[in-house]
Amino acid sequence: MGPLADQPPEQVGFYEIAPENWIGIGGRHGKQLRAFTERYPFVTHGLSLSIGGPAPLDETFLQRVKRFLDQHGIATYTEHLSYCSDEGHLYDLMPIPFTAEAVHHTAARIRRAQEILERRIAMENVSYYAAPGQEMAEIDFIRAVLEEADCDLLLDVNNIYVNSVNHGYDAEQFLAALPAERLVYCHIAGHYNEADDLIVDTHGADVIEPVWQLLDSAYTRFGVAPTLLERDFNVPPLPQLLSEVERINELQACHADKGISGHVGRV
Repeated sequence: MGPLADQPPEQVGFYEIAPENWIGIGGRHGKQLRAFTERYPFVTHGLSLSIGGPAPLDETFLQRVKRFLDQHGIATYTEHLSYCSDEGHLYDLMPIPFTAEAVHHTAARIRRAQEILERRIAMENVSYYAAPGQEMAEIDFIRAVLEEADCDLLLDVNNIYVNSVNHGYDAEQFLAALPAERLVYCHIAGHYNEADDLIVDTHGADVIEPVWQLLDSAYTRFGVAPTLLERDFNVPPLPQLLSEVERINELQACHADKGISGHVGRV
């Protein structure tokens, strides 16, 4: 589990884990994970539920996730408001059509997943690069799904910024329209500039200033929420990563009277 497990930094308040990477892992690695989840708070962020997809909901997988969450005493499960499978896994996050029919389809699957997990799910606003069959605005689609499913929100600040550039909308206005009462925690990450009007959400670079500013706006509007720094590749030495965690800490200190602070690392 690397340096985070070898010498957990005190700047990190909790950790996020992808259950798909750990379900069924036993032996030495399984014992190491259990020792870690016993010592620190964890949340989970799923990769393969395909909540908006056309294929039947994988209830067998959800039962495995539930056992994993129960085993490790993890209350929070989050997923992407997207889909990634039909007859097989696509290994990418595809955009759900922004339509009323898709709202009803997706919300019903979220409700069923929550029944199986016996937990509320927080859905993440995702980056997308095309909007096939669009009949409503992205923000209206997100709000409608969260309301109909009665689920929570994982706010990805970088995805708002990426989409605002790629699709030409105001990031601050989008942020302000999100339902604050459903917010569970936040993601922040870096990205890659393919062109002036095309950003790719990579989680492979440092967070840029406009995204930091948008996180500050989120704290102003919603109060301080636990915040995950995502870094999936081009991972620098731990001290460099912790400098960005400390930036989160500084922003949260400026809003210390609003909400509950926290910072997370991924394992």
